[in-house]
Amino acid sequence: MGKQVALLEHGSAGFAFSSGLAAIHAAFSIFEPGDHIITGDNIYGGTYSIIHEYFEHWGLSFSEADTTREEALEQAFDAAFSQGKRVRAVYFEVLTNPLLKMSDVTVVARVAHAHGALVIIDNTFVTPLGQQPLDLGADIVLHSATKYLSGHSDVTAGVVATKSSELAEKLYFALNRVGGALSPQDSNLLRRGIQTLALRMERHQANAVDVARWLEGNEYVTHVNYPGLESNAYYALASSQLCTFGGVLSFEFDDRVDAEKMLDSLQLFTVAVSLGAVESLAELPCRMTHFELPREERLKHGITDGLVRLSIGIEDVRDLIADLDQAIHAALR
Repeated sequence: MGKQVALLEHGSAGFAFSSGLAAIHAAFSIFEPGDHIITGDNIYGGTYSIIHEYFEHWGLSFSEADTTREEALEQAFDAAFSQGKRVRAVYFEVLTNPLLKMSDVTVVARVAHAHGALVIIDNTFVTPLGQQPLDLGADIVLHSATKYLSGHSDVTAGVVATKSSELAEKLYFALNRVGGALSPQDSNLLRRGIQTLALRMERHQANAVDVARWLEGNEYVTHVNYPGLESNAYYALASSQLCTFGGVLSFEFDDRVDAEKMLDSLQLFTVAVSLGAVESLAELPCRMTHFELPREERLKHGITDGLVRLSIGIEDVRDLIADLDQAIHAALR
């Protein structure tokens, strides 16, 4: 499995873990007490928890930066250095969850490397089909392979790839000593999922674009977050750096719709926290994927109580839109 991951990401070495969080743990475990890491200001809730509830207890320190803005990243480095901290890495997601903000990997890599820091990227939303961050300057790229790489909601897995033999040795140490290796059977299921990745992503994106455009024109929706929309602030960057916009989008209702009731009224969509599977999934980030974040922290980053995230599957898009339409009308206040 490791060789396949390395080939997909154009890396020299790859590793398969028992979960996405195990892969994230391995990436952070290469650092030493006293090291400082700058993270994106909108990261996966599980990542937020593991750095603040686990790694901080082991002597690592963290600060946040809006990695979509070069000046904000530079300011984060300046602030850390002014406090005498050793900044060893920048960790971020190419497309953030659930607001789909996009960072320019080449810019982040240039800034980080100029300050002697590594670049670690969670590329779960984009997949190796959409972008190979190692080619753009990243040092480590990881995925929750539970999502698109598997694609069938039947595997829990994580993968990591790097071009550096030195980093590969450190990642292997974490894999070998901590015991988070992926089982042979799950490795085989993951291999099977990767075989259909290109076909699935083509349908995921086509459906997502149609659903996003329909939501954008819906009278009850205030805004839609999806980089494949021409109206999106990140459309130009996504068009230049990504080969696929993916199948995840989020949107927010006006006060006339009860978002929680809307989810409860869905019939074709499954309400679940995962994403990237052949079936369409829906979730309320404030109650599900990002419940670990304090409410003030969520609101600061735009994750409101009425924000809905969809993972668009490969069903007939007409059925998906019809399901959303009936659920919205069922949830009118």
